[in-house]
Amino acid sequence: MLAIAKRTTLGAMLLLVMPLLVWISGWQWEPKADAFWLKGMFWLTETVTQPWGIITHVLLCGWFLWCLRFRLRAAVVLFLILGAAIMVGQGLKSWIKDSVQEPRPFVIWLEKTRHVPVDDFYNLKRKERGHLVREQLQNEASIPAWLRKHWQNETGFAFPSGHTMFAASWALLGVGLLWPRRRTVTLAILLIWASGVMASRMVLGMHWPRDLVVATLISWLLVTCAVWLAQKLCGPLRPPVEEKKEIAERENE
Repeated sequence: MLAIAKRTTLGAMLLLVMPLLVWISGWQWEPKADAFWLKGMFWLTETVTQPWGIITHVLLCGWFLWCLRFRLRAAVVLFLILGAAIMVGQGLKSWIKDSVQEPRPFVIWLEKTRHVPVDDFYNLKRKERGHLVREQLQNEASIPAWLRKHWQNETGFAFPSGHTMFAASWALLGVGLLWPRRRTVTLAILLIWASGVMASRMVLGMHWPRDLVVATLISWLLVTCAVWLAQKLCGPLRPPVEEKKEIAERENE
């Protein structure tokens, strides 16, 4: 358990660097004109947004199972553990959102620039909030149409970030489960992807830095427990003797 906690803690610390620096800097979100990099951040956030998030989840599950190469029963158990870790995190996120009810940055911006009171906005039903966003911004040339549509579909509360919990959970699952197999390329890709998703949530006006920090900490706690459970039920995470040779060859390439 201690070795698992050390690995996931290191992974969480890497993910926390960016949002903590942004938080400390006092950076405040402001809408940006349409740009190639901003659209790229949108597509990055879409890898976690339904329905694409489901595809991402299935692909990552398949890759993890292939990397770990458990027998059928252990593979099925691991698949269930991976799914449960993500679902529990998303359920916890929804409960906290409804309890804290923190407005999104773009909603605060709407209040300042369009005089739409935050309380009145969130007293509306979700569908009505989307209609209100569309009506208020339909003639706003400085906000790209794709971003306006994204805001219309994301009118819930901000704290904590569900997108961050999804991406951070997968990155930390990678650190917890795949580091013993020395899947360094996979781990690097997962950590960069998760950090990119986290950054996209801020620059798109969806979250504050603290939303990302708390979401990462929750993910760290859930993933540490999930990896421990996987080791207990599925067997040791260390590679068998025959795979150690493969790892040595891969590292010497």
